[in-house]
Amino acid sequence: MKVTPHIKKILSNYETDTPGTKANLARMLCTGHLAGTGKMVILPVDQGFEHGPLRSFGPNPPAYDPAYHIQLAIDAGLNAYATPLGMIEAVADAYAGQIPLILKVNSSNTLYRSKEAPTQAITASVDDAVRLGCSAIGFTIYPASDEAFHMMEDIREMSAEAKAKGLAVVIWSYPRGGTLSKDGELAIDICAYAAHMAALLGAHVIKVKLPTEFIEQPEAKKIYESEKVDISTQAARVRHVMQAAFAGRRIVVFSGGAKKGADAVYQDARDIRDGGGNGQIIGRNTFQRPREEALEMLGRIINIFLGKEEAGGTAKAAE
Repeated sequence: MKVTPHIKKILSNYETDTPGTKANLARMLCTGHLAGTGKMVILPVDQGFEHGPLRSFGPNPPAYDPAYHIQLAIDAGLNAYATPLGMIEAVADAYAGQIPLILKVNSSNTLYRSKEAPTQAITASVDDAVRLGCSAIGFTIYPASDEAFHMMEDIREMSAEAKAKGLAVVIWSYPRGGTLSKDGELAIDICAYAAHMAALLGAHVIKVKLPTEFIEQPEAKKIYESEKVDISTQAARVRHVMQAAFAGRRIVVFSGGAKKGADAVYQDARDIRDGGGNGQIIGRNTFQRPREEALEMLGRIINIFLGKEEAGGTAKAAE
């Protein structure tokens, strides 16, 4: 593993972290086709918990097998693979050391009745992550939820333990619940706020959704207008989210969301790149497609971040 000067500069932003935690951050940043660039593409497979197995894997039945996903991430040259406890336990021995692992330590499900107070159960421990050779833990918070404060208290404790044991911390920061409107879940002011909260909670890597131009908070709208903050394009909104993440001093990756057309996926990658984002964490848009199609898509995404697109928006195959 070669740690480039660019990666050393990124690691220097985490001034109080131990060498062990920085080494695990470096492993994620220095694995795969984007190694050493400061960009990341991560495969997350927690959708079986969140949406159920049929909705997650029915479109591509080989994906019911836990080995399918980690092999896809390895073959595509991704930076890391994130998933809940059982999925890692099913493959940890056979794939030990082949790709950095992020243990998702809390989860929800669509059977749980929640509107104003969505929350997640803690389903794994920091010791599980250490035992399985993971580089990081992953934890979801729902800013705006009536249960948000409890989730923040949980990650405060788990984050302290993870850092003490040399692991990195990834926070999924997804606004929902409370009085937040449906449009507000993707509003630019709310997504930037969510990224900032995750940074304040001590995340090394922050995962947020790509924001829309909608503004939820009237008081925020006044400042966007008076200060003429540019949120007119998706790239500009990514840039604003990065600004909220300690002026880009924290790694931010953007969610791919529900399955959509390939052109939209590639445009998202371009906008993240052009807005200075660190990359994508993309699940259903890849693993719900046939394997070869998924590998082609991931290769193109990687090359977009590498700046290897050819004329007409196509990209060379990942090397």
